[in-house]
Amino acid sequence: MSNTTTKKTNPLFEILFNVFIPSLILMKFSGDEHLGTVLSLVVALSFPVAYGGLELIRHKKFNFIAALGFVSVLLTGGIGLLELDTRWLALKEALIPGLIGIVVLGSTFTRHPLMQKLIFNKTVLNLSLIEERLKESGNEKAFDRCLMNSNYLFASTFAFSSAMNYALATYIVTSPAGTAAFNEELGKMTLYSYPVIAIPSMLMMLGIFYYVWRQIRSMTSLETEQIFHLKES
Repeated sequence: MSNTTTKKTNPLFEILFNVFIPSLILMKFSGDEHLGTVLSLVVALSFPVAYGGLELIRHKKFNFIAALGFVSVLLTGGIGLLELDTRWLALKEALIPGLIGIVVLGSTFTRHPLMQKLIFNKTVLNLSLIEERLKESGNEKAFDRCLMNSNYLFASTFAFSSAMNYALATYIVTSPAGTAAFNEELGKMTLYSYPVIAIPSMLMMLGIFYYVWRQIRSMTSLETEQIFHLKES
C-alpha cells in the first residue's frame, strides 16, 4: 500500500479558523480602542482566506465549493470596506449556497448526478456486488430513481441554507457597514450560522445517506458490511 495518502481536513481547525477566531475578532476587537473597524475586519477575514489558501496548496486540486467560499469571504470584506448597504450582505449570504444548490440540481439532468459521485463510487461502496444484486433483483431502474431523489434532496439542503443565511443576515446585521457595530453583528452572524444553519444542514445530509443506505439494503438484501468497504484492522 502507498504511504502517500492525502491528509484529511481536521474539522476542529476548520471551525476554529473559519468561525470562532473571525467571530471573536469582529465582536471583541472592532472598537477604536483595539484594532478599529477596518483593521479588525481585514484581520478577521484573513483567517478563512489563509486557511482556504493553505488547503488549496496542500491538496493541489481546484475545488468549486472552496472557490465559492473564498469568493464569499472577499465579497464580505468588500461590502464592509466599501461601506455598502447591508442588503448586499444578505443577498451575498443567500447567493453562495444558492449557486451550489443550482449546480447540484443541474447535475440531476446530466449522466452523473452529484450524489451518484459522492455516494455510489468504488471508494465508499462495494459496487460490483451491489450492481450484481440490483441486476439479479431487477431493481436497477428503481435504484436510479433513488439516486435521482437523493440528488433533489441534496439540492434542497442548499436551498434551506440559502434561505436561512438570508434570514439570519437580515435579522442580525442591521448597522451600517464600516462601523464597529456592523463588525460585531457580522461576527455574531458568523458564530450563529454554525448551530442555526451548518449543523441542521449536516443532519439533513446524514438523513439522505441513511435513505440511500436503506434503499440499497432493501433492493439488494445485502448486509451493511457487504455494502460498504470496511477497513480491515
